[in-house]
Amino acid sequence: MNILFLVPYVPNLIRVRPYNLIRGLAARGHRVTVLAPWRTERDLQDIAILKTICHRVETVHLPTRQIAVNGFGALLTGQPLQAWHSWSPALLSLVNDCGPIDLIHVEHLRGAKYALALRESGLPVVWDSVDCITHLFRQAAAGSRSRMGQWMTRFELGRTGRYEGDLVKRFEQITVTSEKDRQALAELGGLAPEQAEHIHVLSNGVDLDYFKPDDSLPRQPNALVVSGKMSYHANVTMTLELAERIMPLIWAERPETTLYVVGKDPTRELLALGNHPRIVVTGEVPDIRPYLRQAAVAVAPVMYGAGIQNKVLEAMACATPVVTTPGAAQSIAAVDGQDYLIGQTAESFAAGVLHLLADPNFAGAIGRHGRQFIETYHAWPEIVCQLENIYDATVIKPKR
Repeated sequence: MNILFLVPYVPNLIRVRPYNLIRGLAARGHRVTVLAPWRTERDLQDIAILKTICHRVETVHLPTRQIAVNGFGALLTGQPLQAWHSWSPALLSLVNDCGPIDLIHVEHLRGAKYALALRESGLPVVWDSVDCITHLFRQAAAGSRSRMGQWMTRFELGRTGRYEGDLVKRFEQITVTSEKDRQALAELGGLAPEQAEHIHVLSNGVDLDYFKPDDSLPRQPNALVVSGKMSYHANVTMTLELAERIMPLIWAERPETTLYVVGKDPTRELLALGNHPRIVVTGEVPDIRPYLRQAAVAVAPVMYGAGIQNKVLEAMACATPVVTTPGAAQSIAAVDGQDYLIGQTAESFAAGVLHLLADPNFAGAIGRHGRQFIETYHAWPEIVCQLENIYDATVIKPKR
């Protein structure tokens, strides 16, 4: 196929979903043209990498002033800020220069305005919602520890729900990363189960050659790692809960345990955690893998969220034993006690971590089973094949 892939940010190893779908489609012989706005010098480096993979890559600069103008547009129309954030008429105009197109793939709520405009061309459009943002905002409005995150999600909640409810009825095929998000989108659109067959669960994968165990890096027996973008309100809430409620229970039995908080742009509250002698806040690191590979346990006490937790998948792929919460586990069909451990409460979460720290053989078995689970269910080549099937159905089915 000639596939036009429009993404509201430049795909890279951090924005794993579009990057690996694009790379997988290209590897399977499709001619993939990518359109994306860029903002930073790092984006330009990532664009150069994309050009070695894709048939064609076209980009336009999205300056901060344009994002501000877009924000006013959202306020005037009553639509979500997310839907307008990455809007660029100049980027949309590049579609006319992309040659023959069999299908258009547009990612995220930030790409929805593009998807709606391109739908008018008559070409088949797949909208990859990724997550149901309304579902995420409902949780954040009630439970975020970030004041700005809580205020913003409450402000956006109503308009986002109306917008997503309309979007689910506009496209031939829609993909999301989890069953929970599929159900949430269908409910927003007022769709009965038989009316929501066009909303598909397309999970995230892991690059199994990139995220893999490394026996040359021995595990640090008392090291825990929590990872993610540390300005994201859900990760802020998760990490504060971890430091304030769970770690004291662990330190009470193993005071030598050290927690590594790894991820870019930590907030002021998270930076302050670094004042504790047993908490290390790294900020952005050039490579997350050494932290995952050397940790005795990866911890992800996710309090709320949407989609699937890449931080859990990547740690499991590195054969690092993981302790997480039911909210994260509901999108990952692994077995508690075999592939990872689930802690419902602060006490049970801490107990799981302490069990792994006290029993290296048990921890090693959990890590190995976790890696096997990822190899079986979250390899990108299989997920790309699932996407091809959705593409085939999109091209064949008439426009909704």
